[in-house]
Amino acid sequence: MSSTSSSSTSSSSSSPTAVPATAFGVEDEEAAMGKRPRPVAPRGLHPALHICNWIFFSNLTILFNKWILDSAGFRYPILLTCWHLVFATLATQLLARTTTLLDSRHKLPITPRLYLRTICPIGLLYSGSLVCSNLVYLYLSVAFIQMLKSAAPVAVLFTSWAWRVADPSLAALLNILVIVAGVALASFGEIQFSMVGFLYQIGGIAFEAVRVVMIQVMLSGEGLKMDPLVGLYYYAPVCAVMNVLVALPSEVPRFQWEDLTHVGFGMLFLNAGVAFLLNIASVFLIGKTSGLVMTLTGIFKNILLIIVSIIIWRTEITLLQGVGYSIALAGLTYYSVGYDQLARGASVAIAWSAGALGPASTRGRSASALNTRRLFLVAGFAICGLFIVITALRHYDPKARTPFSMPAFFGTE
Repeated sequence: MSSTSSSSTSSSSSSPTAVPATAFGVEDEEAAMGKRPRPVAPRGLHPALHICNWIFFSNLTILFNKWILDSAGFRYPILLTCWHLVFATLATQLLARTTTLLDSRHKLPITPRLYLRTICPIGLLYSGSLVCSNLVYLYLSVAFIQMLKSAAPVAVLFTSWAWRVADPSLAALLNILVIVAGVALASFGEIQFSMVGFLYQIGGIAFEAVRVVMIQVMLSGEGLKMDPLVGLYYYAPVCAVMNVLVALPSEVPRFQWEDLTHVGFGMLFLNAGVAFLLNIASVFLIGKTSGLVMTLTGIFKNILLIIVSIIIWRTEITLLQGVGYSIALAGLTYYSVGYDQLARGASVAIAWSAGALGPASTRGRSASALNTRRLFLVAGFAICGLFIVITALRHYDPKARTPFSMPAFFGTE
């Protein structure tokens, strides 16, 4: 689980951590080229619904946190993170006793010694990642934060090399240099750059990178495997206690009840509930999709989040930022998917497109071909629409009053 910006999952988290995707199977290629019928999908919701569900809750959590901490004036990110973790602790305990979502925890041989040696250190790093991820909302825009998060795989790779979990390679080094160059261009192009916010975001990325590697080293070394919800079941209490200890000298002395009543208890409860539902959505997403789908979904989610945040808070994006972020995304996609996957996926897509869009008799048209044509048409219109929106926003005057201005609920930067 990555760290998505949310207070109960890492950015993105919030999104699942980008990992090398699972290869296309021979059955997938033959099915896409029409040489073999597609296997019957298992019963349950379609994977596309789980993808949309995860995108919705992930982006909603990030936007909700930004609104509470910045626009609504509740400038206590550590206390907000602590509240999320207390809520997650109570919710996971309730789910463990009333549902089967956390039954996999019974297969884990968690002993007090193992808990202190593995869960606690990972929980402390998780707490640091969450606190930094929320502190940065006080200084940077959502769009720029998402651009900086593109550098997360770079930190994970360097940490893996330092812990000797992975062997250094020239190809990987060149790939991450492309990502770093793209993020650097995006940073140079940021109009309202804050060094404090930048350092907080880098700190959150570093905490999350060490946490990911420690999970691989400690839990995998013990033969343990946790889904995001079971991990939250064990990590949330540790993180909550850690955040209380940090908040006591830093935020509690200056805390004012007026700020709490201004936001509203109901709004804070809803915010914690949305953040917790993101963890449940992540569990179902991991069980229904492949690594390739999760990687591409995470990239699309970040792009969508940037566009929505620009519309809500009227954040100005420079051309240099757009170019830098595009370079970083290209490097991130290549790093996460790999050349073989991209080449194979492109060949499958071309073959599928040729079969669906090529000339065919009325009798030979199948329902799948018609659906594919519709899909390409919708995707084409969506891409054109996004291009028009981004172009229009570059010439948008935030001070001008328009009938399409956002309601006061969303606040302004």
